[in-house]
Amino acid sequence: MAACREALFERLAALGIETETVAHAPVFTVEESKALRGDLPGGHCKNLMFKDKKGALWLVVCLEDTQVDIKALEKLIGSARLSFAKPDLLQTVLGVDPGSVTPFGLINDTEALVTVVLDKTMLQSSVLNYHPLKNDATTRIRPVDLQKFIAACGHRAKIVDLPG
Repeated sequence: MAACREALFERLAALGIETETVAHAPVFTVEESKALRGDLPGGHCKNLMFKDKKGALWLVVCLEDTQVDIKALEKLIGSARLSFAKPDLLQTVLGVDPGSVTPFGLINDTEALVTVVLDKTMLQSSVLNYHPLKNDATTRIRPVDLQKFIAACGHRAKIVDLPG
């Protein structure tokens, strides 16, 4: 059974990671998020879950305005041909629905099936914002703490310089 938001916050606290969460109406796109968030500080991010032709899973995390060229991304990360993950796969592996993809979903990837790709530019922000497993809130976290959380979930993030 997938971890709930409370379990996520408990895990973050157990790791000594401080976060701040703001509740809001559900948002499904970057545009909706921009319109709703007001002056919420920090880097606002998008999270793209892919499955490649060989069955490998990839979670690409970058700033919301980054234009991701999938063909170039395949070469950069060394994947086979990428396609977006289907909703049932998002739920099975990360415990999230479409519109709620987040690196916090790695708490549910107990078999470490996903390769995590973090954009180097994103990590230069003082704080980052992600959905805490559902798209009706935004949780702020420091980049170093995001990486600490990812490692605690049994993943080793690839840090790449995405163009754009």
